[in-house]
Amino acid sequence: MDKLITIYHGSEKIVEQPTFGEGKRNNDFGLGFYCTASKELAKEWAVSSLRNGFANRYTLDTQYLNILNLNSPDYTILNWIAVLVEHRLFSIKTPVARRAKKYLIDNFSVNVNAFDLITGYRADDSYFDYADVFLNNGISVEQLAHAMQLGKLGEQIVIKSKFAFSNLKYEGFEIAEKDQYYILRKARDDEANQLYLEMLEEENDGLYIQDIMRGGIKNNDPRIPGNIS
Repeated sequence: MDKLITIYHGSEKIVEQPTFGEGKRNNDFGLGFYCTASKELAKEWAVSSLRNGFANRYTLDTQYLNILNLNSPDYTILNWIAVLVEHRLFSIKTPVARRAKKYLIDNFSVNVNAFDLITGYRADDSYFDYADVFLNNGISVEQLAHAMQLGKLGEQIVIKSKFAFSNLKYEGFEIAEKDQYYILRKARDDEANQLYLEMLEEENDGLYIQDIMRGGIKNNDPRIPGNIS
């Protein structure tokens, strides 16, 4: 990552001064300011079918920031989902899912609050659904890892610390037109879901969450598929 980066925050409003400590605690990685390196993705995330949005642009000096990249080879998809289940509200439909949530947090979670900046998958509707199905023993960890690449739904950059907020500089905004970007957003999501359904038709002998718990599989186990990049 370059030391000085440009990032975008998709929103229904212009955000000139992001405030440390504000926001929703039940977001993917907890409290923070959620952005992306892609202006086009920010515009898609900013719109709904009923309204335009804004892609707020910032520069961020990352030189002295402690950065966690959950998509790096140092981590696996189980680290990402463990952080997700620790912060997001999942539908716990079965006793397996209840045990799975605790097992993932106990064995794979990462203390995101120890970092200034986090990069990782954004659990929008499709990605969240894939994670939910995995938690409920519906797909294997190999299928989950593959599903996270489908449709290129996007990676987010989350500013966590007060120090990181102090290095953020507002540079302006662009309007995201709903008539253009909502269609793109929906098409991207539809593509991911179609590829996901096709994946489910393929034969799979991988590890399910129940296998992981029964086998006592822990972090850094070679049976867990690693991140590609």
